[in-house]
Amino acid sequence: MGHILAIDQGTTSSRAILFDEAMAVTAVAQEEFQQHFPENGWVEHEAADLWTSTAATCRAVMEKAGVRAGDIAGIGITNQRETTVVWDRKTGRAIHRAIVWQDRRTAPLCRKLAEAGHEPAVTAATGLLLDPYFSGTKVAWILDRVEGARERAAAGELAFGTVDSWLIWNMTGGAEHVTDATNACRTLLYDIRAGRWSEEMCDLLGVPMAMLPEVRDCAADFGMARADVFGAEIPILGVAGDQQAATIGQACFRPGMMKSTYGTGCFALLNTGAEAVTSQNRLLTTVAYQMDGTPTYALEGSIFIAGAVVQWLRDGLRIIRDAKETQPLAEKADTGQQVILVPAFTGLGAPYWNAECRGGIFGLTRSSGPEELARAALESVGYQTRDLLEAMRADWRGGGDTALRVDGGMSASDWAMQFLSDILGAQVDRPGVLETTAKGAAWLAGQRAGLYPGMEDFAAGWALDRSFTPTLAADRREEKYAAWKRAVAAVQAV
Repeated sequence: MGHILAIDQGTTSSRAILFDEAMAVTAVAQEEFQQHFPENGWVEHEAADLWTSTAATCRAVMEKAGVRAGDIAGIGITNQRETTVVWDRKTGRAIHRAIVWQDRRTAPLCRKLAEAGHEPAVTAATGLLLDPYFSGTKVAWILDRVEGARERAAAGELAFGTVDSWLIWNMTGGAEHVTDATNACRTLLYDIRAGRWSEEMCDLLGVPMAMLPEVRDCAADFGMARADVFGAEIPILGVAGDQQAATIGQACFRPGMMKSTYGTGCFALLNTGAEAVTSQNRLLTTVAYQMDGTPTYALEGSIFIAGAVVQWLRDGLRIIRDAKETQPLAEKADTGQQVILVPAFTGLGAPYWNAECRGGIFGLTRSSGPEELARAALESVGYQTRDLLEAMRADWRGGGDTALRVDGGMSASDWAMQFLSDILGAQVDRPGVLETTAKGAAWLAGQRAGLYPGMEDFAAGWALDRSFTPTLAADRREEKYAAWKRAVAAVQAV
C-alpha cells in the first residue's frame, strides 16, 4: 500500500501518475483525445472519451510501474474545471457532448442576465462573474437544446457534474454522485460563503437542484473504484480542480502566497485565508481548498490563452514544428522592434472579461518575422500575468509573500520566466517538481490515507529549482507595459 494514483484529467489529454511513499513520481502515462469544434467558439469533448482515456492511462501506468491495485493506498483526482457533463442516471450515458470550459456559446445568455441586472447577486453568492466560462449556463443550454431534458432533470432522471463527478460516477459504477468544494464553486450554482448549493442561482439559471452532486471536502471519502476497472477496489480519497490542486501542490497555504500555472491557459491564485475577498477589479473569489469542513479562499485571475499561443505558432502560423523552438527564436528577435501580440483568440479573461473581442498584432515592420512573433507570443503571457497581479495588488491588502510560484509546461522556459520577472518587477520561483497539479491531488489522497505528512510538513518539503529576479530597468518595464495596455484597448475597440 505504498503508492498513490493521481489522475490529471486535462483539456487535451488524460494522464495518470503514480507516486511512491516519498511522493516521488514512479511512472506516468498519458493519452490524448479528440477535440470537437462544431461551430465558431464552441468546444466539446465526447464524455465517454474522458472516462475511457482516464481508465486506460491508469491501467497503463500501473503496468508500466509493475504496481497492482492492492499496492495503491488511494486515488487523487484533479481535473479541467467548469467543463460540463449531463448524463442519464439509469444508463450512465451523457445526453450531449461535454461542453468545455473554453466554450463561448452561452455568451448571449450571460449578456442577457447581466443586462437584466443579475450580476451583482451572482457575484455576491458565487464569487464569479456572468461569463460563459462557468458551468451553470452550459447546463442550462443542454437542458434547453436536448428534447425532454428539462422535464427529465426535474424528475431526477439526469445528473450534472464537472469532470471529477463524471469520473467518480464511472469509477464507482454509479454508486457515488459527488464533487468537492473547489469544483462546485466554479459552477455559478454554489454559495461559497454558505458552503452549499444556492437555490437562488439554480432558479436564475433554470437548473433543477435534483441534478446536483453532493459536495465534500478536498480530502474525503469519495467512494471505491470498482474492482473490474483496476483489478481490485481502490478508495478515492482526494479531489480538487486543476488550479486549486496546483495551489496545494505548490504549498501555497499561507495568506498572501500566490501561484501561477502556465498550461493551455494561465491561472493565478492568491491565498486570502479565511476571508472571501470581494474583488473590485473583476477577479474571481474562489475556494482554494476545503479541509475538515473549513474553506480557505483565494482571488483568482484566469487567462484563456497561455501555452495555447505557442500551439498557434505551430499549428496556425506553422513557423515552428515543436514548442521547444519558441525560446531560441525569441532569443534571436530584433530588440529594436516592439511587436505586441494580444492572443484574444476566444476573448479576454481577467480582468477584462470580454468574450466578444478577438486578437491582434501590433508594431509590425517590413523586417518582422518568426523571431519577433515568437518573442511577442512569449511576452504576451508575461503581460497578461501582470494584468492579473495589478488587479490582485489592488484587491488584497493582506501583505504576505511577494514571490510568485510558477508551474506548468511554459514555466520550463528560462526566457519566458525571466521576462515574467522583468515585467512584474517581482521574484519568480520555479519548483524542482513541475508536476504540481498531480502532486496536489496525490497529497490530498495520500494524507487522507495516512501515507503522506500533514500540511506543515508537506509545505516544508517544497523545493526550489530556480529563482528569477528582475533585470529590466523600471522605466523600460513601464514603457513596455503601457504599449501592451494600448494594444489591449485597441482589440476591445474593434
